[in-house]
Amino acid sequence: MKFMMFVCTDTEPDTDPDAAPDIEQWVAERDARGQRLEGSVLAPPSGATTVRVRGGELLLSDGPFAETKEVIAGFDILECADLDEAIEVARAHPMAYGGRIELRPFADLD
Repeated sequence: MKFMMFVCTDTEPDTDPDAAPDIEQWVAERDARGQRLEGSVLAPPSGATTVRVRGGELLLSDGPFAETKEVIAGFDILECADLDEAIEVARAHPMAYGGRIELRPFADLD
């Protein structure tokens, strides 16, 4: 199963920042196991552009659509046997300690 893993900031990080694993080690392990297909850090929300079309008119807004303190900081596309395996992959990510991780399966459109 493929999962999109959104890596997000959080206003309530773990109180022990030393508990978080090393990101380079996490990436190397997931790549070696074939669990991480692709991933990247995103530019800050100040560089975002929101695109909408209403009544045939193109509407552009600078910055993210939602006004929130939490932001999507990056993403990874995972290949896992099931949700349980994806949870274990996400649980080992450093941002599970300092932020939050959202897992979302890709839709099966067949």
